[in-house]
Amino acid sequence: MRIAAGTCFALFAYEVGFGIDLGAAEQRITAQREALRQKRRAPRYFEFHPAPLRVTQQGEAVALGRWRSAEVAEIVLHNFGAVSVAYRIPLECDFGDLVELSETLYDHGELLADSRRRVERVCEAVRPAIDRPALAEMVETYAVFEIARLEPPCAPAELQAGQAATFARILRSERGALSADEVADATGMRIAYSDDDLAVIDWDGALLVGRELDDVRAVLEFANVELLEMRHLDQRLDDALDETYRGLARSAGRRSWFPGASRAELRRVAELQVDGAILFEGVNNALKLLGDQYLARVYRLVSARFHLGEWDASILRKLDTLESIYQKLSDAAGARRLEFLEWIVIALIAIEVVMGLWPG
Repeated sequence: MRIAAGTCFALFAYEVGFGIDLGAAEQRITAQREALRQKRRAPRYFEFHPAPLRVTQQGEAVALGRWRSAEVAEIVLHNFGAVSVAYRIPLECDFGDLVELSETLYDHGELLADSRRRVERVCEAVRPAIDRPALAEMVETYAVFEIARLEPPCAPAELQAGQAATFARILRSERGALSADEVADATGMRIAYSDDDLAVIDWDGALLVGRELDDVRAVLEFANVELLEMRHLDQRLDDALDETYRGLARSAGRRSWFPGASRAELRRVAELQVDGAILFEGVNNALKLLGDQYLARVYRLVSARFHLGEWDASILRKLDTLESIYQKLSDAAGARRLEFLEWIVIALIAIEVVMGLWPG
């Protein structure tokens, strides 16, 4: 079985700041608004909101064993502060050779370094449009193998049934044979719209068979960015909780009776709450999936594979913890204010008594 026409998309997602003003960024670079190119009927409101910016950037091709990436890379900027880089790798090889390419792509240092340099150049060009710019060390990678034509021709379902073990090795980047359980797990998340296409989705990669699957790939690319944002936000909330606990310990060690002693801690916790909530809502509301039922099912599959529901639950739990800490700090500050006022009243009464008893 030979791939006569196909493309591998190597995806890299980065966190570059708290948010990006896409309108201001569009004035500084040559870009176009990203739109889903759908081949199925769907309502007009099924779209990114707001539409991210797609930038085409020239550069040097990166060698990947017997393959080479295209010199042009596509960079997508999202309003919630994430940037995705996509490399195209033309495929004209035996189907089984994708195992070697998948293993080569896994943790490829040169491609990773090149993607970071490209992101740095774009961020430098649009820096005034980035809120709190900071390129994080965290990166989320994903590979999408898109097969448009096979020789000899083969129906996607037949290909998956006959090459299930090879599918699993490609998706798991494993040269050796896998167990039946591992093959079943790797190929378990699959979906097809017609007899002419197929999407098999796994944690680190996906295999798409068919033509005009740009919309499915766009959903996978967005889910990869969303996973990065969930990981980043979860880490930020962990750091915030550690910082809050340390602040509480310091406050307990130097107990103050003045009502404004905990004002700084309250302000910091409130800022962390607002930042976390804004970023969480921005990511989860960026792609509207109410119209196209097929793409909504694709998104549900990749969400299940990425465990996005568990990430959401973890983030919401930590936001609730911050809210609880804020409430306790606020209650303690209120109690101190009342106690301070009581002492003032006692002091005034004592002064009035002393003045009344003082001769003259």
